[in-house]
Amino acid sequence: MEKKKLGSQGLTASGMGLGCMGMSEFYGPRNDHESINVLHHAIQLGVTFWDTADAYGPHLNEELVGKALKGKREKITLATKFGIMRDPANPQLRGLNGRPEYVQSACEASLKRLDVDLIDLYYLHRKDPATPIEETVGAMSKLVEQGKIKGIGLSEVSAVTLRKAHAIHPITALQTEYSIWTREPEDEILQTCEELGIAFVAYSPLGRGFLTGQIKKFEDFASDDYRRFSPRFQGENFEKNLQLVTKIEQLAHKKNCTASQLALAWVMAQGAHIFPIPGTKRIKYLEENVAAIEVHLTAEEIKEIDSIAPKGVAAGMRYPESMMGSINQ
Repeated sequence: MEKKKLGSQGLTASGMGLGCMGMSEFYGPRNDHESINVLHHAIQLGVTFWDTADAYGPHLNEELVGKALKGKREKITLATKFGIMRDPANPQLRGLNGRPEYVQSACEASLKRLDVDLIDLYYLHRKDPATPIEETVGAMSKLVEQGKIKGIGLSEVSAVTLRKAHAIHPITALQTEYSIWTREPEDEILQTCEELGIAFVAYSPLGRGFLTGQIKKFEDFASDDYRRFSPRFQGENFEKNLQLVTKIEQLAHKKNCTASQLALAWVMAQGAHIFPIPGTKRIKYLEENVAAIEVHLTAEEIKEIDSIAPKGVAAGMRYPESMMGSINQ
């Protein structure tokens, strides 16, 4: 897989990355052995841009990625995040922390769990409303000076916040949810990133697995699956969104590819500075996702996708209401 320039601070990354979150939490049971096999197979396929966070598990995902990195560190563009604090005794309890003193300690902890000396891309997972972004990014810039991280990233912030942060220290990448059914970044974020030379990392480019067409009924979700509690997958919203997926599957059939590949090809077609990071725990889905690189959409096909999936097409909010306040800040 071709590597591309990641932002403007000298980093490069595979054009498609791998979201590791679901390997440890949120989408059914864990199988660390199988997940490490997926990570190692990803290297063979050229998918060397790996994304994790201290909040996933919490902490378990960084430890898993750290094990998979053994002897392979130099091949990987490694990204992790901090800023969402979870109580190990009750992981459902969450808080946001972007205070300068916490930035340093969080990074040190991630380095230890990952068992590395350097993090390529270090994100603020969510903006702390109690801490000015200038203070948080100022503290992150010190990590660059110390040689602990190469690039600074932000996740789910507004264009205004992104500009404020970039004025303090060049931002390498912005990570936000983006897919055929989640198109809010088109309002301002994508253009702002392109203008400032910032990479845009699209998480959940497959709509948390829904756009694959593999999920046909609510009962397909495991009892502890996060999606059972997400508005888009409940009641009437589920049925309405399933109708959209059916249309995407029909277009994919015409294109002689899978719904997943069509969805990923659409994201990649939106700009050279965009890096989708679909997550999976299965080698067969990893291979299917990677094959999307060979799916090239014509202008007419993109227009057809846009006609069936215009901005705002998804029924239901993308997060439970309690979590919506922490995005686009």
